[in-house]
Parts: sequence; structure tokens; C-alpha cells
Amino acid sequence: MRDAAAERGLDIEIRQRPAAHSLHEAAALLGLDPSGIVKTLVVKRPSRASGTGDTFLFALIPGGRKISWPKLRALVGVNRLKLPDPAVALAATGYERGTIVPIGSTTAWPVFADETIRGRRIAMGAGAHGYSLFVDGDALISAYDATVADISEPE
Repeated sequence: MRDAAAERGLDIEIRQRPAAHSLHEAAALLGLDPSGIVKTLVVKRPSRASGTGDTFLFALIPGGRKISWPKLRALVGVNRLKLPDPAVALAATGYERGTIVPIGSTTAWPVFADETIRGRRIAMGAGAHGYSLFVDGDALISAYDATVADISEPE
């Protein structure tokens, strides 16, 4: 994880943290507003007719919000997107659900970031349960040439 971040010029901090049973509990443990916790969702795109197999993207969504499927589909230019089952997500990223992050993923899938993560330091999964990764949102967006747009809605 640290090597993958360094390769992209990212300064990250990884902290161990106790298990949390809710977004608000996790935010309190980390000393953040709930919107400062960003979940990375791996999203499956339709298979291509050319037979290239499944393709995926990462959607970065702040706490207290969820993916707006119509907005994300319009931005990506497809009629269908879905969350893969946990085994497929693991195979696509190298990370278990709840720990997924673009940094160090086994494949550098395109990153789509909700516009609300700009201009702030965020916490995200760190590739293993019981840890959180802190990074500057703008630096993450830049390092992954992320597409930034309004792709979420309140939960």
C-alpha cells in the first residue's frame, strides 16, 4: 500500500482503529465528520462484445451519501452498472469489501470521485480490516486522474 502510494506521489497515513458499528461511530473514532469517511465501491460495467471480459471502475462516495446510479450511468455512458458479489470484487481489486481502495489495487481501474471530496483530507479503507487510510482528496483525485462529478445522493 505505502509503495503504491509513493509511486503515485501520494502522502498517506495509515491508522489502526477499533471496529465500528456505524458510520457515525467510525467518524467519532477517527475524529471526523461522517462525510470525511469515503467509501470506495468497485462497480462492474457491462462485458464488452469484443470478449475482453469484465471491466470495473471505482466510485468514491462520502459518508452519509450513496451512489446515484442514474448520474453514474450517464457519466460513464452505459445503461447498466452493478455492484459485483464479494468474490468478484476481491478478484478485481485484491481487496475484500470494506477495505477496498484504489491505492494498490491489483488493477488500476478508472476512478470516479464525488465532487464533495475535493478540498479536504479524507479517510478511506486501507486494504485490511481494522485500519483506515488518510489522504488529501485533491491529491488522490490528481494521482488517479479521477473523473470528478456529482455522482451521489443523500442516503
